[in-house]
Amino acid sequence: MQSDFNFNYGHLFEEELSKEILSVGEYKKVAEGTELIDIGSKIEFMPLIINGAIKILREDEKGDELVLYFIEQGDTCAMTITCCLGQSKSKIRAVAEVETELIMIPVQKISEWMNTYQTWQNFILQSYHERMQELLEAIDTIAFLNMDKRLLKYLKDKAMINRNEVIQVTHKEIANDLYTSRVVISRLLKSLEIKGKIQLNRNQIKVLSL
Repeated sequence: MQSDFNFNYGHLFEEELSKEILSVGEYKKVAEGTELIDIGSKIEFMPLIINGAIKILREDEKGDELVLYFIEQGDTCAMTITCCLGQSKSKIRAVAEVETELIMIPVQKISEWMNTYQTWQNFILQSYHERMQELLEAIDTIAFLNMDKRLLKYLKDKAMINRNEVIQVTHKEIANDLYTSRVVISRLLKSLEIKGKIQLNRNQIKVLSL
């Protein structure tokens, strides 16, 4: 685990901070689909991803979900940072997209290290900037792209996160993530296959144009 941490984060932090992270952080390995943070829960840690990826979702008053963005190895979650620093409850749900390894940093260390280590402050601010850019991109996608373009972007993002052009996913799961119906997704997937953008198999989609 230490070698994976050093590969992803060692170049970002000085040796003293890296040692402290490995000392106080809790290592976890979770299966695909594991819920790490729920909406309304008290956030007690900030995740540093070593391997894998996490899907960040919002939920409406009916309980329907919408994917905001994905975070992968070398990343952390801006929404978590915001809630930690503001000492508020979580506004998002975080679910492991694939089997994921991460280090859980106690929330009290976030602000403490911000005052102690310049490299940590730089990392937090850069992470926040990157996640906000992804969030703005998600808003633009919802507001300005047709559903077929949203769907293709979602599939490409998912393939890149999984590092595999073949995605294991059902039409219903895609519909839930994109906040639409399974019937609409099935129709659009067939249209994308006819256009040569994807190849459909049972519970599998191969993205042909990354």
